[in-house]
Amino acid sequence: MILSKTIISALPKCLKTIDIPELGKKHQGKVRDFYILPDKRVIITTDRQSAFDVVLGHIPYKGAVLNQLAAFWFEKTKHIVPNHVISVPDPNVTVAHNLEPIPVEMVVRGFITGVTDTSLWGSYEKGERVIYGLKFPDGLKKNERLKHPVITPTTHAAEGAHDERLTRDEILERKIVDKKLYSQMEEAAYELFKFGQKFCAQRGIILVDCKYEFGLLNNQLTLMDEIHTPDSSRFWTENTYESRFKMGLEPESYDKEFLRRWYVNHGYKGKGTPQEMPEHLAADLAILYIKVYEKITGESFEAFKYPVEERIRNNIKEHIK
Repeated sequence: MILSKTIISALPKCLKTIDIPELGKKHQGKVRDFYILPDKRVIITTDRQSAFDVVLGHIPYKGAVLNQLAAFWFEKTKHIVPNHVISVPDPNVTVAHNLEPIPVEMVVRGFITGVTDTSLWGSYEKGERVIYGLKFPDGLKKNERLKHPVITPTTHAAEGAHDERLTRDEILERKIVDKKLYSQMEEAAYELFKFGQKFCAQRGIILVDCKYEFGLLNNQLTLMDEIHTPDSSRFWTENTYESRFKMGLEPESYDKEFLRRWYVNHGYKGKGTPQEMPEHLAADLAILYIKVYEKITGESFEAFKYPVEERIRNNIKEHIK
């Protein structure tokens, strides 16, 4: 495992963004930079760390963990639904097909949890019983397993904007997605989640929830973005979940909920200006991300020296050539 002092020393050199003018115009999401070529796109996963739909800071090795873990899952799940990956020429880079994006994120949840006011638990705690168009019974406790997983769809917000809740009926009534395609998205999302839960259970991890994004490639439903990473999912430690739940304690987690809790405890829930991320928090989060990568893949994370911009440019140049 990489030491905290190594991570902290890398903080000033984190991959915040990358410019590759020969690839054309740079586009940016919350954590990814990408370049659109005529027949594909080059996606660079940076070390930017977002939560509450805001970039809060930068985490060493985080981009490489996300990119490589997503690639691992894309390979494992391609029998369920095709995905956008063409190749992974660098730890931080994925070359992918250009898709026609579907503007709905499919969030599958197996538990009622969350720390924000708009989370499933936040809404339930305020007295709501119909959330995302779904009816929830009285008497649920925070972090309780649902009788069966549910889909809580949201809009895919632009950079700087917040995702908005949707219901299945709203999606169909507003014709955001037609009924046949949406049914395919539902089926794929549930199957991906079921596969992920079973696989993670073999590693002593509970896959709590996950966000799935889809697009169309030659009119075929195709998985994109990322899958079963600590940015897109919650992961809990299986062997301590039941005891901690009974005691009313938060689960041991391997995801950015750790970061959300820290900010909520320090008075930030997504509105106003967030506090600067302390070095120790960035280091702890980096270690957490690396740990879940190693637990899921069964492989050691290969550390590298910063800065990485030249390595990335060279690997992309060689690959595109």
